[in-house]
Parts: sequence; C-alpha cells; structure tokens
Amino acid sequence: MTASSGPAQTLVRVFTQRFSSTRRGARLARCLATVELHDWGIPHRSPLSEDAERIVAEFTANAVIHGHAAGRDFELRMTLVGGVLRIEVSDARRERRPALQPPAHQAEGGYGLRIVDAVAADWGVADRVIGKTVWAELRTSSG
Repeated sequence: MTASSGPAQTLVRVFTQRFSSTRRGARLARCLATVELHDWGIPHRSPLSEDAERIVAEFTANAVIHGHAAGRDFELRMTLVGGVLRIEVSDARRERRPALQPPAHQAEGGYGLRIVDAVAADWGVADRVIGKTVWAELRTSSG
C-alpha cells in the first residue's frame, strides 16, 4: 500500500489457546508461545522472545500452582499490535491474585514477578466473570 492510497494498515497478530492446568500444560504453553512468536518474526532466543518466554513461564506456573480449580483449564493469549506484545494468562481463581513481594533473604521462591516487573513495560491483573487475567506488555523494537 502506498502513502497516497489511504491510511496505513496495522498488522494485528493474535494467539489464543487453552491448556490443562498442569505442569505439562504450562510447559506446552511456553513452548508454543515461542514457536508462535518465531512465526510472527520474533526469532527464537532473541531478547524479546526470551523476555516473553520468561513472562509466559511465570504466569502459567502461577496459573497452575495458585490459580488451579478442579476441572478448569488456563488460557494463554498473546497479541502483537503497534509495537506492543501483550501476554495474558487467565485462570479460574479470582481470590488468588499475584502481588510483587519485597525480597526475602535466601528465599527459595517469589522471584518470578520481580523478573516480570523488570522486563515488562507494564503488567497487572484484571478480574473476569470467573477468575482473573494476569497480563504484561513488552515493547518491540519495531514499535
């Protein structure tokens, strides 16, 4: 499309998939996310791909550990539009909301959201009719 033929079209890419609320489901979500990003032109092992993989890993692990409800899956949704990659993971437990905790000396866990906070441009939690959605946004170099 040329500049004189009208407004530029913005390419929107969306990936949505439900996974079993198990460790295997979380691992599969992480793997499929990196494959999808590669198909979108974000090469595997690039800084953006690795940051997205870290976020997906943290959010899906939390969905399995803290957001699990019997008989309910979790959902991964990624959207790429206008230089922003948005990653969302939805689960069935609204009352179990992630929160950034102060660092604890020699703690064995609790660092995942600190990593998300460090690499994401923004992140947060939104309620749903059933459960919640945890989201994060990464800026792409093309944005």
